[in-house]
Amino acid sequence: MSAPTASRVLTQNALTGAWLSTALPVGQLEYGDELNGPGSLSGTLAPHLVASSSSLADPGNTFIYVESGGQLVWGGIVWDVRTQGSQYAIEAASWSSYLQHRYDLDGEFGDRGPYTYADRCQVLRDIWTYAQSIADGNLGVLVDSTTSSSTIGKPDDVYHSYAYDVNCLGDKADDLVSGDATPDYTCTTAWNADKTAVVKRIRLGWPRLGRRRTDLSFSSGVNIIEDPEIALGGDDYAQVVIASGAGDGSAKLRQISAVRNGRLRLEAAVDVPELNGNDTLKARAEYERAWRQVLGSVDTLTIRNTTAAPFGAWQVGDDVYTRINNDWGSFTGWCRITGWTVKPDAQGGPQAVISLKPSAMYNYGGVG
Repeated sequence: MSAPTASRVLTQNALTGAWLSTALPVGQLEYGDELNGPGSLSGTLAPHLVASSSSLADPGNTFIYVESGGQLVWGGIVWDVRTQGSQYAIEAASWSSYLQHRYDLDGEFGDRGPYTYADRCQVLRDIWTYAQSIADGNLGVLVDSTTSSSTIGKPDDVYHSYAYDVNCLGDKADDLVSGDATPDYTCTTAWNADKTAVVKRIRLGWPRLGRRRTDLSFSSGVNIIEDPEIALGGDDYAQVVIASGAGDGSAKLRQISAVRNGRLRLEAAVDVPELNGNDTLKARAEYERAWRQVLGSVDTLTIRNTTAAPFGAWQVGDDVYTRINNDWGSFTGWCRITGWTVKPDAQGGPQAVISLKPSAMYNYGGVG
C-alpha cells in the first residue's frame, strides 16, 4: 500500500478490458484490504456523473481501481450502485469476492480433485484455475505458488467437491483458510512494470502473512487519533485448556495446558478431531491457552500518517506494538493487522482505520 497522496479512481470493463474511466471523481472514498477476505471500497458519485458513466450502472461487470502516488493500491469489482439521497453510492470488493458468485458445476473442480493429504494452497489454486477456465470467467487473477504443510483430506475422509453441492466456490475457499493452522491470503493489485496492464494477485502466506514490525508502533498521543474501545471480556478467558483430538470415547486423544496465575481458575475446551498426534494436540492446547489469557483487546483504531507508522509501511498480517492510554486505563501489547480502510479525503487529512486482533490469537508455528 502506498502512502495516500492524491488518489485517482479508474474503471474497466471486466469482460473486454476496455478502460471506461481513468479519473472518476469519487467522493467520500474509502478502501482497504482484509486478512482472508476481499476487502472493500465505497464512495459516492453525483447523479449526472453516473448518467455519463454507464459502467457504474452495470454492477458485476466493472473493475474499479484506486491509484495513489502513481501506483495501484486497490482493485476489485463493483457489486452495488444505488441512490443515496442526492448521490449514488458505490460498493465494491476485491478479487476473492468473485468466487462467491461461482459454483463447481463439473465436480472436483473440473477433475482436479478429489484430495487426500493435499496442500491447502494447491486446492486454492485449483479453485481459481477452475473458475477462470470457464468461458467469460477469467479475471486474470494470479495465485501465489506458495506451498504449505497444512493439508486437507485423509484416506478415510477424502475431500470432495461435488457438482450437486450448493456451496459456492467462495465458501469452499474460505473453508481452506478458516483455521488457526491454515494458510493466509489477501488480495492485491498493482501495475505491471511498464504500467500497461493490471496485475491482480492472491497473496498466500504460510505459516502467515505479514511479520512482527519492530520498526512501527501505534501509540496514543503519537498517531492514534481517537480513543479506541478497550474490551475486557471474561467469557473467553481461561488458564486451563482441554484439547481433544482424534478418536472416540476412551480412545480419544486429550491434552491439557494449565497454569496458575493468581486468578480464579477458568477452564475451556476445544475439539480438534483432525489432530491425530499428541505433540500437535499439545501445541494446540498451549496456543489456545496463550490467547485466552490475553485479557483486554483493541479491535479497531484510527491513525494518522506519521513516522511512527507511515501509511504504506504496514501490511495486512503484520504485528505492530500498540500502546493506548486514556482516562479509563491502558493497553500495551502486540496486535495483528487483520484489515484496514484508508480515508484519503478525511477531514483534517488522510486517516486509516485499522482492524486488529491480539497477536497471541494466531498460531504462527503452523501446528495442525
